[in-house]
Amino acid sequence: MKLLLVEDDPSMQITLQRTLGRRRIDVRVCGDGAEAVGQWRAIEPDVVALDLTLPNLDGLQVLAQARAEGLRTPVLLLTARGTVGDRIMGLNAGADDYLPKPFDLDELEARIRALRRRSQSAIPGLDMGLNPQEVGGLRFEPDNGAIYHRAELLELTPRELALLKALMMKPGHAVTKERLFELVFPGETDVQYEAIEVVVYRLRKKLSGTGAVLMTMRGLGYLLRPET
Repeated sequence: MKLLLVEDDPSMQITLQRTLGRRRIDVRVCGDGAEAVGQWRAIEPDVVALDLTLPNLDGLQVLAQARAEGLRTPVLLLTARGTVGDRIMGLNAGADDYLPKPFDLDELEARIRALRRRSQSAIPGLDMGLNPQEVGGLRFEPDNGAIYHRAELLELTPRELALLKALMMKPGHAVTKERLFELVFPGETDVQYEAIEVVVYRLRKKLSGTGAVLMTMRGLGYLLRPET
């Protein structure tokens, strides 16, 4: 597999190229934020590992520009910024996962390979030409942030709404429990990780009859798809 590492620390570049290279990951390096999107487009990597602190453009600016240009490669943020707010900003900008620095190299490899698996786990043909704001009989209106079933407003709690929005923006693709937890319970450090399963359970019941199905993908997360 091919990894684009956007990181300006030369020692980090060398370490990751050597270590991951021995594990059959081809690491291509870019050390400048302003050049990152061009490299991304040219290399066509399977996964991008993106540092937040870069010269010229920071990681969030790089990510926003790449997503605006339609580059949908899975992105793992590498960040020394420890706040929940920074992580949520990255996820909202289009990142798929994050890993705080300093990190364990085995965990880095595991997260990279998990992102690649998830990107390949889309149901074949499901997202071809699919409007990410419409799934089954559901429609997301970005102007007011509401979700409708046909012409009727779907009545959801704020947590159910946050979870369903995240899934609707990636129809046919699995979204990790980690990412959903960050979006549904932002900054709530006293909430147990398993609480996301309760929200999924309640939302799944409300989606009955809407033409949209919330699926559990073992080891990958959750996925929303049209009912067949």
